[in-house]
Amino acid sequence: MYAQTSPADPRLHLARQRPDHAVMYFSPAVLQATARRFLEGFPGLVTYAVKANATPMVLENLSAAGLEAFDVASPREIDLVRAAAPGAALHYNNPVRSHDEVAKGIAHGVRSWSVDSLRELNKLGRARFEGEEVSVRLALPVKGASYDFGEKFGETADGCVPLLKEAVARGFAPAMTFHPGTQCADPAAWAAYIRVCAAVAHRAGVRLARLNVGGGFAAHRAGGAPDLEAIFAAIRAEVRASFGDDAPELVCEPGRAMVAEAFTLATRIKTLREDGAIFLNDGIYGALSELRDIGPTDRVELITQEGGARHGAMRLREVFGPTCDSLDRLPAPLALPDDLDEGDYVLFHGMGAYSLAISTAFNGYGPGEIVTLAA
Repeated sequence: MYAQTSPADPRLHLARQRPDHAVMYFSPAVLQATARRFLEGFPGLVTYAVKANATPMVLENLSAAGLEAFDVASPREIDLVRAAAPGAALHYNNPVRSHDEVAKGIAHGVRSWSVDSLRELNKLGRARFEGEEVSVRLALPVKGASYDFGEKFGETADGCVPLLKEAVARGFAPAMTFHPGTQCADPAAWAAYIRVCAAVAHRAGVRLARLNVGGGFAAHRAGGAPDLEAIFAAIRAEVRASFGDDAPELVCEPGRAMVAEAFTLATRIKTLREDGAIFLNDGIYGALSELRDIGPTDRVELITQEGGARHGAMRLREVFGPTCDSLDRLPAPLALPDDLDEGDYVLFHGMGAYSLAISTAFNGYGPGEIVTLAA
């Protein structure tokens, strides 16, 4: 799945190798720069949500960039982090776990757990060491994301109060957490959650040791790059306003925004139909699967087999994937030059999040390799 380091520009590799399979290009320099942006801008502990992209090269580069904690959601992710960053702190913030999964987390020294029900807290029992943390997960009907994580996880404010009290009674360091929803670019979403977390802690009579403001930070998909610094500033200001001088330490767990920009997907045009539709060698069963759920991207580039540009007028085209399934088509037409041809490459930028994590090998397609780009 992995290839040798190529020149810094994917176009050079494509022109030299002319692969007939989809290729994912990885830039360690971009990933480490994004990690530094979070480490320098966010006012607290930065963890990485491994679910977004669990490839060893990503985990190793994030550890090298200075991340010391990772948010894991399964025993498999625990193993991957332990292999790539043996000394990292583990935060197990998937709030639903089997008894065997809890045992695996305990065996590997998980430092922080999240819960959204008494049944899940009961699986954890009592604290095993000083500082072991339980974060009670809050859900609110807050808009601003591509879809609402609160439909599956999280407790109401009223429900969080007794959970928080019970976590303290069992010896856990008390914390709260939330997730504003994926691809969220509205700072007001974080502010709304922070205000309610402060109110819940006050009602429970508990001083929060930490507040995990979740993931959800948007990546650049269309219409300009999100302003992460504005979100960091809003978090800092709202914590000060809601908690005053007794503010908890902060944690965040970016996944999408951390890793998306570090990868570019290169697909090839298999054929051009008379009606203008094109078939690519990857689609919604592969690295483009998430486009069905959070909408299209305009971060698309077309190049010739020789690595050059096409200069025709832009035209909207239906785009089909390579499999035998008629559902394998992008959810919206792509604007591409009208002089494109079979064999040209269509590059999708900002594709590091979830593309590799949820792609399949249906019909034998999907990203064939990851090529690391030189700095």
